[in-house]
Amino acid sequence: MAIIPSALNPISKSLDNILPDRYLIVLQENLVRAGMYVKASDLITLALLVGIILGIVGAVSFSLLGINFILGVLLGFFAPSIIIFAWLFFMMERRVDSIEQNTPDFLRQISSLLRSGIGIETAMEDISKHGKGPLTDELKRAVIEIKIGSTFEDALLSMGERLKSKNLDRTFRMVLEGRKVGGSLADVIETVAEDLRAILALKRERKANVMMSVMFLVISAIVAAPFALGMIMTYSLFIGSLGKANPLLGASMTAAGGYILIHSIIAGILIGIVMYGSARKGIKYAILLAPVAFLIFYVITSFGPRLLGF
Repeated sequence: MAIIPSALNPISKSLDNILPDRYLIVLQENLVRAGMYVKASDLITLALLVGIILGIVGAVSFSLLGINFILGVLLGFFAPSIIIFAWLFFMMERRVDSIEQNTPDFLRQISSLLRSGIGIETAMEDISKHGKGPLTDELKRAVIEIKIGSTFEDALLSMGERLKSKNLDRTFRMVLEGRKVGGSLADVIETVAEDLRAILALKRERKANVMMSVMFLVISAIVAAPFALGMIMTYSLFIGSLGKANPLLGASMTAAGGYILIHSIIAGILIGIVMYGSARKGIKYAILLAPVAFLIFYVITSFGPRLLGF
């Protein structure tokens, strides 16, 4: 699936040769994980092209408004990349969540087919031919891997590893362990399905319980702190316009901007800890919160005095 005009293909091919393969492979895997079947170099080309155009527009707009045009260039250039990768992150989370929710039903179907005398590989292939959605896509990929030489165990484990879901990885390992032990595999799979269903129910309940805390952290990071500090800087500028200049105003602006960035990063990490019990997952939220918070702060300090007439 191409997302750029054919005229830009040389740029995309040049990026394939310039960028390290390991970074392109990681990005490509994340695109597939998000259900976006496009070339990584095409996406980078699109982000660069739109970034350059918006950077020029931002420079002209900020110059006309009397604001430092370099900030307009930076905002315009990096905004598309931030938006694209933020969308990619949320699509990945949404797709994995959809697969997790549908896996218990998939396991129950496998169990029913096993009871009818069909082998587990045949059952998985049969299910992959019917239905739609991200889980079906992953099953088709696993079936293809088995047909080209991978073992059933490797194909199933690679699915959990590819999706980076601890719940799915644990579930698939339990199914494989039950297969090795012997006995009624259908009963084992049905038990695993019920276990996964209970885990997902607890996960949904946990998210519902912590949502108020998450909203508080988001509001404090991108609304409360930027607005409060922005109004303080605006008031300082107002005092300066009356002839009582503050010699520390420049340093105060830098310190306030630094505080907002640090506050947003900490808030993002806390969101990861509250929602997932992992500070590492919170880094993704921090990357999204920090630029938004700083942009709000800058807008208030830049346009606040003009709106108040000084």
